[in-house]
Amino acid sequence: MTDLHPPKIELFDVAAMTNTDPKGFVRAVDRYETTEFGLYMARPLDGHPDIAYFRSWLLPEHGLRVSRWVGHPGIRLDHDVYIDIVDIEKGPVWRTTDLYLDILVFDHKDLRVLDTDELLEAHTVGFLDRVTVQRAFERSFSVVDGIAAVGYDVEAWLDLPLTWGDDD
Repeated sequence: MTDLHPPKIELFDVAAMTNTDPKGFVRAVDRYETTEFGLYMARPLDGHPDIAYFRSWLLPEHGLRVSRWVGHPGIRLDHDVYIDIVDIEKGPVWRTTDLYLDILVFDHKDLRVLDTDELLEAHTVGFLDRVTVQRAFERSFSVVDGIAAVGYDVEAWLDLPLTWGDDD
């Protein structure tokens, strides 16, 4: 049994330059960039033992949050790209609902899918309906197939002009 929780909700307030994390903590954002295909956010990650800085793209058409994290000095993270399967609502304040599944990508090497157990348990207890669970799995399968087909290169698969900035 996992540490079961309802779907995590996160808010991205571009005008206020804040990000409200799933626990309700409001964090200052260094940079937002809104494009025709998504929203970029960069901010420090206070209090985490391994991660110092967070850089993410919200991609509504794909239903993904694609992140590249920066570790603290001397820390090597166990992935290059972290992909959350999410539902995204655009607006003055963007909102993501996490659909539990995550994909860790090792650039040009491999990937792995995490938290299928959480997704299935969330459905069992009624946090997600069958349609949402199916959408999460189908989205994940599409991501895995697409990234693997281009040699585990997330940016090549997305074919979007993602920039990561010098925010770290």
